[in-house]
Amino acid sequence: MIKKFSAIFLSVFLLLPLSVSAEMEIFKIGYVVVEKILKEAPQTAASNKKLEKEFKSRTDGLQKKVKAIQKQEKDFNKNSVTMSDTERQKAQKKIQNSKIEIQRIERELREDIDIRRREEIGKLQQKINEAIEEMAKTDKYDLILYQGVAYASKEIDITDKLIKVLSKTK
Repeated sequence: MIKKFSAIFLSVFLLLPLSVSAEMEIFKIGYVVVEKILKEAPQTAASNKKLEKEFKSRTDGLQKKVKAIQKQEKDFNKNSVTMSDTERQKAQKKIQNSKIEIQRIERELREDIDIRRREEIGKLQQKINEAIEEMAKTDKYDLILYQGVAYASKEIDITDKLIKVLSKTK
């Protein structure tokens, strides 16, 4: 009895994949490399130019302050021999305070740029998602993946095609 049950179970188990695969439809799947899109999409270059323009005056001001401190240090090194101890200490303290101030300004600038860059990347990701949705509907994709994929073959990589779609939308 156990042998009959095993034989029936085995035959049903072996035939099951055939019946399931006969009923399954073929799905159209695509894969997108987001990092490549973020590097090559025209919106990325436009975003970088926008950020550069937005923060140009602050970066230029910071560079001027750095040059001014470098000049102060050069003058101090040149004149420190002829200075009294109190003058030397006062000059050193002034230079040190200026360096601390520059570091603070630089850190704030970096943080502000990072915040704005994340905002711009968020906008680009929204455009990417919209373009993916549009492409999925137009080209009748059932599934488009872009994160958490261990492997995707070149046949389903639609990154370049998506970049072209993004190039058409500004």
